[in-house]
Amino acid sequence: MNNIANLLLAMETGLAVGLIVVALVVGAAVAGVVTWLVLKKISKLRSAKKLDETQKRVEEMLKNAETECKQLKREAIAESKEQDFKRRNEFEQETKEKRAELQRMESRLNRQEDLLEKKESDLARKEQSLDARLQNVNQKLEEVQKVQEQVSRQHELMVAELERVAQLTREEAKKQLTEEILDETRRDCAVEVRNMEAQAKEEAEINAKNIVSLAIQRCAADHASESTVSVVPLPNDDMKARIIGREGRNIRAIENATGIELVIDDTPEVVILSGFDPVRREIARITLERLITDGRIHPARIEETVEKVTKELDQQIKAAGENAMFEVGIFGLHPELIKLIGRLKYRTSYGQNVYRHSIEVAQLAGLMAQELGLDVNFAKRAGLLHDIGKAVDREQEGTHVQLGADAAKKYKENAMIVNAIMAHHGDVEPKTIEAILVQAADGISGARPGARRETGAGYVKRLERLEEIGAGFRGVERCYAIQAGREVRVIVKPEQVDDAKAIFLAKDIAKKIESELEYPGQIKVNVIREFRTVEYAK
Repeated sequence: MNNIANLLLAMETGLAVGLIVVALVVGAAVAGVVTWLVLKKISKLRSAKKLDETQKRVEEMLKNAETECKQLKREAIAESKEQDFKRRNEFEQETKEKRAELQRMESRLNRQEDLLEKKESDLARKEQSLDARLQNVNQKLEEVQKVQEQVSRQHELMVAELERVAQLTREEAKKQLTEEILDETRRDCAVEVRNMEAQAKEEAEINAKNIVSLAIQRCAADHASESTVSVVPLPNDDMKARIIGREGRNIRAIENATGIELVIDDTPEVVILSGFDPVRREIARITLERLITDGRIHPARIEETVEKVTKELDQQIKAAGENAMFEVGIFGLHPELIKLIGRLKYRTSYGQNVYRHSIEVAQLAGLMAQELGLDVNFAKRAGLLHDIGKAVDREQEGTHVQLGADAAKKYKENAMIVNAIMAHHGDVEPKTIEAILVQAADGISGARPGARRETGAGYVKRLERLEEIGAGFRGVERCYAIQAGREVRVIVKPEQVDDAKAIFLAKDIAKKIESELEYPGQIKVNVIREFRTVEYAK
């Protein structure tokens, strides 16, 4: 029983405890729910408060943004108004300027229109005046024509009357009058010539020695002068002092810059340039002529002019070489060889220009090669280059043959061309027929009449031919060629040739010499007529 009672008591106790636990659990759950609800309510209250604050802030930001927008709008409107004002002012200023310009143009046009109207009225008046003058001129022309007709009729009547009185026709009278005029003219010419000869004889004794010495000197020094001397004419003798300069500084500057010696002596209005290099002498001549023309002569100007002339002459030399190449018809020469060919233009040999001689040799060699069916271009090339060494023989030692061959080798010319250059004077054996043709062409060009100095036989033959020409005219008694062939002295028969005929005889002889002979310089024809009367007293 006790056990049951204990069991029941235990059960009651456990139930009570369970109820208490359940009650606690339920209470805890209810408390949790209540707490959650309370917390949720509190959270909602907090969210509502934050939302109100956020809305207030948003409203404040909107108000601030609206205020700033209004401020920016006011500023933009003010700036726009200011720009509009500026643009309006600028537009008005431009409009005023254009309006003023248009007014000025309008005033100019009005003035021009007035001038045109005035000129038009002047032209109208002048036209009227010219019309009146033209009418007067036409009237006078008609009157002149009438007078001319009357004069011509009177002239015909007078001519007919003269022909009747003189018993000569017009052609016969004209022929007779012409013959009389010619005879009178001949007599007048003869008198004038005699007067001139008398005056010359009076002065001959005074000037004979000077003339003879100058003739001998020129004859002996022609080649040297042509090769080494150039003469520059001066406008006056005062220019010599300016060329010399203070203490000789100008003349030293010219000589140092060009390498040519200036000879300033007592010869009036002339400066002589002396030097063996023809190119330098040409530079000095052109420089001096330009300085004289310019008038500014001082060392700086001299150096500047020499430099400029040197460049120009180099261009001319190159152009001359190219012209020679084109004239001959060959191409592909080295530029330096072209320049050397151009330098030959200022080189002479025995009085013959080497530039023209080289072109002539090339053309002759080419023609002969063409006839023989050989290489024409090769022959022309060798002929043009055969004397190329003469362009450098004043600057380097050696013969022009060797210097020309060296130049051809240097600028890569064919070995056969080099052989033709070396063989044109027989220094080496020619290896080609074209080289032989160059030899022949060189001899032909040098032997052409007037090209070089004459041989003795040719000189004697020319003198004999001069005497034959002079003696071939009617009335000539004797004829002599004197003064080394520069004068023909003709002695005529005085009973067959009078003084007037002597003048025309001299002219006829001179014309025949010009047409039949080739000679250097000029030949004087001197016709001498001497009439002697001898009587004996017994």
